[in-house]
Amino acid sequence: MQVPDLFVSAPGKAILHGEHAVVHGKVALAVSLNLRTYLSLKGTTAGSVCINLPNIDTFLSWDLCELKRLIPYSCGKTEEVKRLDAELVRKLREFVGVTNGNLDTCNMATLAFLYIYLSVFGSGELPSLTVTVWSELPTGAGLGSSAAYSVCLSAALLCANGTIPAALKEWEPAARWCQEDLELINSWAFQGEMIIHGNPSGVDNAVGTWGGMLRFLAGKIIPLSRVPLLRILLTNTKVPRSTKVLVARVKDKINKFPSIMNPVLDSVDAISCNCEKVLSEMTCEPITGEHYNILEELIDINQHHLNVMGVGHTSLDTLCRVTLTKGLHSKLTGAGGGGCGITLLRPETESSVVQTTVKDLKDCGFDCWETSIGGPGVQQHSAASVKEEVLEILKRTGRGGQQECVASLEPLD
Repeated sequence: MQVPDLFVSAPGKAILHGEHAVVHGKVALAVSLNLRTYLSLKGTTAGSVCINLPNIDTFLSWDLCELKRLIPYSCGKTEEVKRLDAELVRKLREFVGVTNGNLDTCNMATLAFLYIYLSVFGSGELPSLTVTVWSELPTGAGLGSSAAYSVCLSAALLCANGTIPAALKEWEPAARWCQEDLELINSWAFQGEMIIHGNPSGVDNAVGTWGGMLRFLAGKIIPLSRVPLLRILLTNTKVPRSTKVLVARVKDKINKFPSIMNPVLDSVDAISCNCEKVLSEMTCEPITGEHYNILEELIDINQHHLNVMGVGHTSLDTLCRVTLTKGLHSKLTGAGGGGCGITLLRPETESSVVQTTVKDLKDCGFDCWETSIGGPGVQQHSAASVKEEVLEILKRTGRGGQQECVASLEPLD
C-alpha cells in the first residue's frame, strides 16, 4: 500500500480564564496557542514503519512483519471510534517493553503512535512509511504538546488511509478539513490522549483540532465560532509543579473556607463569561482601546483570585511585576505553582517594548516567546507554506539525519 506524502500541523493550548474553577463546575476558556506541532508523513518502500521525534531524541523503526502480528488485536474501526481497545494497549505495552506502567515521554509517544497507526490501518494492508514530528511547544509545560501530537498523528494517518480526504487543493498553501472530518480526527486524537494521560478532559485535543477558543463547562466542550487573534507573550518560568497537588490544595481550601472560596469561584466564572462576551464583540464591531482595557482588568482580577486559591508562585509574581513595569498585564495559565504565564499585547505595543520585556524576563531565568492565541486548529500544508526552519528539520530528520538536529526551537531572544 502506497500512501501520499503529507504535512500537517496543530496548535498548542492555553487556558485564558477558569483554571481550577472549572474543576468545581465553573466555565473555563481554552484558546489555541500559535506555537505549533508539525508532522511530515512520507510513504516509503523500505518495508518498515519509522517514527522520528527529534524534540525528545527518539528515532524508532519496526519491520512491517513485526507489526502485522499485532493486527488481530486491532479492530481497524476508522470511521467509528468507541472506547479505547484495552487489549491492543496491553499488547503494545508488551511489544514496546513497558509492562510495569512506568511510562516516560518517549514510551507514551511511541504507544500513541502505534495504537493509532494499527487501529487506522489494521483492517487492511499496513503501509511502509516514515513519520517525523517536530514541535515548537515545550513538553510538560501544560501547553497541550501531547494533544497537538495526537491530533497531527490522527489527521495524517486518517488522511493517508483515505478515511478522510486530503484537505489541501493543489493551489492552496494550507487548508482545514470539514466539520465531520474534524470530529473524526478529534475522536482519534482523544484515544491518543487517553494512552498518554489516562483520563484526559478532552479540552486539549479539541483545541488542537478546532483551534480558536473553546468554552468548557461540566464536561461539555463548545467551540466558539469566531474569536479575534490576540498577540501575547508566553513565558515559561521553568518551575516544576504537580497539577494533582495544586488541584488538591484548592479543594482543601474550599472545604476549609467555603463561605470565602465559593464566591471566589463564582467571580472566576463571571470573569470567563465577561471575557467571552468581550471577545465576541471584538469580532463583530471595530476593536477599541476599551476592549483591551477590559481584557487587561479581567487578567489582573483573575490572577489575584488564583493567588487567593493558593496556586500562585514567586516566579509568577515576578512575571507580573516585570511586565507591569512596561504597562503589560499577565496571569498564570494552567495549573499554576510555577509553569507558564501569558501577557496580553495591545496592537499598538511597540516592538521595542516587547523586546525589552522579553530580555528582562530572560534575565530572570525564564523562557519567553512572542506568539498569538485564537488561531486555526489542525491544518494540512503544502511544503512551501511550512516555516523554512521547521521544514528543514522535518526533511533532515526524515532522511535519517537526526544527529544534526538541535533539541528545540529557541525561544525569542
